[in-house]
Amino acid sequence: MNKLAVITAFLGGVRNRYITYKPDRTLEEKFAVAAQIEGLDGLELCYPADFEDVALLKSLLTDYGFGVSAVNVRSRRTGKWLRGAFTSASAQERAEVVDDFRRAMDLAMEIGAPRISTCPLNDGHDYVFEMNYLDAYRYAEETFAAICEHNRDVKVCIEYKWNDPRTRCLLASAGEALAFCQAVGAENLGVTLDIGHALLAGERPAQSVALLARAGKLFYVHLNDNDRNWDWDMIPGAFHLWEFVEFLYFLREVGYTNDWYAYDVMSKEMDTVETFNTVTHLTRKLESLVDRLDRQQMAALMAERNPAKTLRYLYDTVLPG
Repeated sequence: MNKLAVITAFLGGVRNRYITYKPDRTLEEKFAVAAQIEGLDGLELCYPADFEDVALLKSLLTDYGFGVSAVNVRSRRTGKWLRGAFTSASAQERAEVVDDFRRAMDLAMEIGAPRISTCPLNDGHDYVFEMNYLDAYRYAEETFAAICEHNRDVKVCIEYKWNDPRTRCLLASAGEALAFCQAVGAENLGVTLDIGHALLAGERPAQSVALLARAGKLFYVHLNDNDRNWDWDMIPGAFHLWEFVEFLYFLREVGYTNDWYAYDVMSKEMDTVETFNTVTHLTRKLESLVDRLDRQQMAALMAERNPAKTLRYLYDTVLPG
């Protein structure tokens, strides 16, 4: 069974472009909130914010008994790397990015979490003819290659996303992220599959699981939900019940069964603990729905490819009564 984690950023201040819903919290306060969430096994820590006092961080992890699913390395920073981190036209800026990621990898190993994840949100473009795509891919390949070379024992995960804050991110889909990883050629470079980002990109998330797993590049999974129009970071299963059932089913099929699910869910004006209590509860409930499916029966139905028969079986088995 996969363990459950929350990205620490979602336990602190909550805001969007218009409203501040909750004030910032200290690291100690975030851990205290996390300790109240039912069924939570650990945290996805954020670098650099959570690592300002490494001794304190280690103490909190020990005191609360939390595991660490990954270290989320923020590649967008206020006041720097404004035209992209991995794709910056400035060799000096790209060197800074590599140095920063190397430090994050060292810290990840120090706390016993040999996996970092990063979402290159600001590496993209807003307008036509704004970016030289040929240069951008080359810069990004060189930068990630240098990062991965630092320590092959640390998995480096790219979390793709269609847009925000750029109108089009450079690595926006599962296919684009996979092609990029293969172009870099580093064995420790793979993909974080955020189901909400897959939905936003118009993907069938279970197909993305298969695509990445077949290439050996499904490194990590984030859970949330949205309406496919924006990355709203909503409670899993709020919009896409059947997509979640299929997603979790195929995660089992490819062997992603003894790892972590991490949540990026925005509680907005609702109570943070109550929100994540529902998140963890629904995750286990969705898993229990998948438990009802007979693998041999599903294999036969998918081989037959008769949607009328398959949907009837799904409704009668998953939602009986």
